[in-house]
Amino acid sequence: MDLELAKRLAQPARTRIILCVLDGLGGLAQHATLRSELEKAQISNLDRLAARSEVGLTVPVGAGITPGSGPGHLALFGYDPLRFDIGRGVLEATGIDFDLMPTDVAARGNFCTLGPDGNISDRRAGRIASDASARLVERLRDIKLPGAEVFVEPVREHRFVLVLRGEGLGDAVSTTDPQREGVPPLPARPLDTLSEGTAALVNEFVRQAQELLKDQPQANGLTLRGFAKYPTLPQFPEVWGLRAAALAVYPMYRGLAKLAGMTAIPCPGGMTEQIHLIRQNWDNYDFFFVHYKKTDAAGEDGNFEAKCHALEEFDSYVPELLSFNADVLMIAGDHSTPALMAAHSWHPVPFLLYSAYCREGNAMHFNEQECVKGSLGTFPAVDVMPLAMAHAMRFAKYGA
Repeated sequence: MDLELAKRLAQPARTRIILCVLDGLGGLAQHATLRSELEKAQISNLDRLAARSEVGLTVPVGAGITPGSGPGHLALFGYDPLRFDIGRGVLEATGIDFDLMPTDVAARGNFCTLGPDGNISDRRAGRIASDASARLVERLRDIKLPGAEVFVEPVREHRFVLVLRGEGLGDAVSTTDPQREGVPPLPARPLDTLSEGTAALVNEFVRQAQELLKDQPQANGLTLRGFAKYPTLPQFPEVWGLRAAALAVYPMYRGLAKLAGMTAIPCPGGMTEQIHLIRQNWDNYDFFFVHYKKTDAAGEDGNFEAKCHALEEFDSYVPELLSFNADVLMIAGDHSTPALMAAHSWHPVPFLLYSAYCREGNAMHFNEQECVKGSLGTFPAVDVMPLAMAHAMRFAKYGA
């Protein structure tokens, strides 16, 4: 939907919307069992809810396009991810409340494990603990670069943020993460003439970092991606007329919500704390975005059973989510992360919308095979918010 049209149609109401995003929700069937993670997991609450809801499959960006988490979430918030392209570095920096300047270039960093041959043996350095990562960040703060200030900030586990501050820095720089193991990190390359200096600074940063990390048993290397400057994004509350709150543990998702104009409520704990905070803030907001990370982490690790367990854990919270009696409850994913692939994929993502105005379909379970039968069919993820607004009775009639 055109955001200006959405702004025109949005009308005041007392209704409330909950959007739960299970990161990397979609999966693929194991060859041995012919069942996906959603089909294998014991998720009776989600199955019963699916039978009472409108279900379908969402396409985050486009057919055959594998989305990152940023584009996947932007689409669910109603922003066309092909029009609003926000780099991962900005999302991470904003998520940890780093005060970005307009000329800053931010990048998401991963500590990784390099073998004796210089190839990456673990892209996430064994998901080292956050306190260990923070100590390594302290080392990297000793790096000096000509013509630019360098800021290195810890995020969570193996993640960190690199910010370069200086005049004339472009952000069109290629990733140094090859997105697979068994090969070395890539050199940063400028993608336009303005970014030639930035790429040179990045490569010098990496060179110095390798010297500082070479004695580490796990995090003896790093990769950088998502180079970006601070963007201009239409504000979610203004577009949809909603007082919006975000409940996300991981900084990147908090950052995205903040860029969109949502209030990011601190919640370092898991789903129990998130549900408590919804209850505590129920009268203050109309829209609650709840992020659940464990499904994606297990999928990226290629751990089918762990992803099933993560789905079952979320399922146990569904009765509490229903107890709010929200006018609209949605269960969605920003993308698929099949354990079979151990990576994000292009496959459409199961989606569920529950309200008093649903046309119940034929789905009796919440999984890929059942959702494809649903009344919503396969549709663009950017249509999720217009559907939510309609079911919440927050859209005026269009035309006479």
